[in-house]
Amino acid sequence: MRVSIIQSDLHWQNPAANRAMFEEKIWQIDEPTDLIVLPEMFTTGFSMEAQKLAEGMNLATHKWMQQMAAQTNAVIVGSFICVENRQYFNRLLWVEPDGTFDYYDKRHLFRMAKEHHHYTAGERMIVKEWRGWKILPLICYDLRFPVWSRNVDQAYDLAIYIANWPEVRRAPWSTLLKARSIENLSYVVGVNRVGKDGNDIPYSGDSAIIDFKGDTVFENAHEEIIHTTQLDKAALERFRTKFPAHLDADRFEIISEDIVQRS
Repeated sequence: MRVSIIQSDLHWQNPAANRAMFEEKIWQIDEPTDLIVLPEMFTTGFSMEAQKLAEGMNLATHKWMQQMAAQTNAVIVGSFICVENRQYFNRLLWVEPDGTFDYYDKRHLFRMAKEHHHYTAGERMIVKEWRGWKILPLICYDLRFPVWSRNVDQAYDLAIYIANWPEVRRAPWSTLLKARSIENLSYVVGVNRVGKDGNDIPYSGDSAIIDFKGDTVFENAHEEIIHTTQLDKAALERFRTKFPAHLDADRFEIISEDIVQRS
């Protein structure tokens, strides 16, 4: 699996400018790739002005992602501000080259920015199968909640976290990406932004690709970068066979807000 990550500054609350900018960056990927990962709210930056900026499904951003996926023959992943049934969501789109798509609405809303006052929390996770891999896409603050991403029965091989994670909390970001990989015996990809947003909050990026042992395969801070890494499924499977910690994991199901132990 070849994964391309784009760590970029964003044009504050300007979807057209961000789509144009990311289109140029996508075309700078100079090798075949299977998966292209963009930051959280890549069309606007992390904005609470949902009513002003929201788009419906099948409109500009959704159609742009379908176009990019078709032209690159790769899945495109990124989130935008979506409105549906008069509710607003921080919605991650998973878009495949043939136009097939799925979505994940951010489950854990960042209350310190009052995100929960402006957006509706998601109620489901998705695991997508793509070119022989099972992939779990999540968003930013979800990283702090390991129960939500627990890899029960090896449900996934790769977890993706897209983010607008401020520089002031860069240490938890890097630490938790490694923790999620170790505890879940999974590759983890974290894609963050750089620059300052319209609230003058700085972001250091620190986008990273972590292997299933918690080792850093790639990491970059402060720069705008486009980077592609090839992940090794056979190496993952060999490690899971040699060190099958998942067989001793506590088994549970998430039902609404409660965790119920399985018998």
